Formats: sequence, structure tokens, C-alpha cells
Amino acid sequence: MPLEALTTAQQELYDWLAEFIAEHRHSPSIRQMMEAMGLRSPAPIQSRLRHLQQKGWITWKEGQARTLQLLGDAAEAVGIPVLGAVAAGGLIETFDDVEEHLDLQPLLERRGLFALTVNGDSMQDAHIADGDIVLMEPVRDAARLREGTIVSALVAGSGTTLKHFHLDGHDVRLEPANPNYEPITLPAEEVTVQGKLVAVWRQV
Repeated sequence: MPLEALTTAQQELYDWLAEFIAEHRHSPSIRQMMEAMGLRSPAPIQSRLRHLQQKGWITWKEGQARTLQLLGDAAEAVGIPVLGAVAAGGLIETFDDVEEHLDLQPLLERRGLFALTVNGDSMQDAHIADGDIVLMEPVRDAARLREGTIVSALVAGSGTTLKHFHLDGHDVRLEPANPNYEPITLPAEEVTVQGKLVAVWRQV
């Protein structure tokens, strides 16, 4: 059902809200709206918000600016739509409505994020296969890593490997996720942890 048309002032505010929320990932304060619209009083902003809500363009709890959410055309869902569940066993009812959206932006905004292509099958039991691309977040202090974290580690003289990280006293144990491979145990000073796993990308 088409939404009720907006006045010029209402459209101006709605368009600005869409840009602000897309950039900042949260709704603005009333004061920020006032400044953007060149207004000195909150009353016109609150009036426009009430009309936007009545016309079905936003949801908003009056007095709580941060509860504002867009519903109209510019509320284009950020991210990838999650359309429900898919069965890996028997069949389930097909999906028809978008339930939520998978927002990848926070992941991509992590500082220093880098990608590596996986060569080999030593992490297959961790569901990481040959040819997968792993997204890694830089590690500044390996001593603070949680035991078992999957890391990319540079081993002096041997190259980089993807393994579960374990710190055993003054040694580092790099544990594969495949029983056909042996763990690598080395003095900590011979291992440089470059990054920790945040996501796996598999092209099919």
C-alpha cells in the first residue's frame, strides 16, 4: 500500500534522516535535526516527526529521538536480507517475508581488516576449506587472545599458517583442525600472530 505523500518540509527532514542514519548507523538527536533544518526550536521538528509517523514513514517514541526508525522508501534495508531458516535435514515451510537484515558493515569497518586465501585442508574440521577466503583482524597482543582462537601466524623461516592458537608458558602451540596434521609447538618469540579470524568467505 503506497505511503501518504509528504509535504516539502517533511520530505526534507525524512531525506536528511535517511542520509544521517545510513552514515552513522543510529538516529540523530532532536538538536541535530534542528541544526540540519536550520531551526531554533524543537517544536517544528517534533511536529514533522509526528506527521512522518502518522503517514507511516517512520516509527518513533515521542521524547526519545534515538528510537526513531525509517519505514519509507529510503529505509532501504542495510545489508543482506535474512529470509528465514533453511533445513539441512527435512524440508521446512518456504520463506516469504524478510525477517531481518544481515548487516556486514560493522565487520567491514573493523580497523586493518585483511583477507587471506586458504591453501590446504588442515582446518577442515573448523569448516574452513581449501580455497576459502578468511577475513582477519590484526592482533596487537597475542598474550590476550582467547585459547583456541583461530589465527594467522607467521612462523620464522616457514611462512604463514592458519591454526588454533594456544599459549603454553613460553611456547606457542598452533593446533590444526584435521587429525592428519600434527600441532606446531615453538618458542613464542619465533611466532608472530598476524590476525584472528572474524569471518570465512566461500565462493560457490
